[in-house]
Amino acid sequence: MQMRQLGKTGLSIAPIVFGGNVFGWTADEKTSYDILDAFFDAGFNTIDTADVYSAWVPGNKGGDSEEIIGKWLKRSGLSRDKAIIITKVGSEMGPDKKGLREAYILKAVEDSLRRLQTDYIDLYLSHWPDPETQYEETLGAYAKLKQQGKIRAIGCSNLDAKQLQDSLDAAGKAGLPRYDVLQPEYNLYDRGFEGPLAELCLREKIGVITYFSLAAGFLSGKYRTKADTEGKARENRVGKYLDAKGLNILAALDSVAKETGAKPAEIALAWLLQKKAVTAPIASATSLTQLDALINSAKLTLSAEAVDILDKAGA
Repeated sequence: MQMRQLGKTGLSIAPIVFGGNVFGWTADEKTSYDILDAFFDAGFNTIDTADVYSAWVPGNKGGDSEEIIGKWLKRSGLSRDKAIIITKVGSEMGPDKKGLREAYILKAVEDSLRRLQTDYIDLYLSHWPDPETQYEETLGAYAKLKQQGKIRAIGCSNLDAKQLQDSLDAAGKAGLPRYDVLQPEYNLYDRGFEGPLAELCLREKIGVITYFSLAAGFLSGKYRTKADTEGKARENRVGKYLDAKGLNILAALDSVAKETGAKPAEIALAWLLQKKAVTAPIASATSLTQLDALINSAKLTLSAEAVDILDKAGA
């Protein structure tokens, strides 16, 4: 497996990061274990989760995904240094349990460590911008956690180019650790990462791991009409892609699939992997069959013509 350097973090990750938002939601505990076993057996090494996953499911409390990953780490017998664990802080976990204040981060990290059954988190991300907290306070909290050995590297999710630049400026001025990784929404349909934000990441050597890389499963090609989404867990999210642009992208994926023999999901991830600013896409699977697409995408190289077809379809 060809590993990729994740920005300046010192972490080496495989080309696909597994998205743990499905654990405790669309993948039960046993299925989650089976998928993680197969993912790591195939040579991949990185899992992305968040403290809030999956609080939106009736009966869940948040932290469900972290708990499943923690149990899997213990039962798998895998040496801790063979797994790169990414989790996030800042989303609302309850009354007065959200945001990026120092006091909250220092408490939230202990909860995540407990659920993950580990002494340290490889990459800790600020999940959302917090306009009520100065970057210096947030980064100062992370500096303490790095000194204590509880986190190895830090990053952020959902920041735009100005916010990311402001955070870098604040870190440099205060002599604090900076965000070395960005997790943006980016796929064939959602192209907002392109332009100033991607250019900033390249210029500053910031690692990029994309979320919604398959547009909530839309780019797998299994949702082509509204009827296909009815009653599905992702019905509300996938609906937005069923427009002229989305159908044009599916047609382009079908065209490239005929040329390559690859599946639409494999092609959509391979397209991301060939983007210069992207280190690795995050993608999920809820079955071993779906997992095959993730594994195969890391081996797929698209021709320049195929990339051009896909670029134009979702431009």
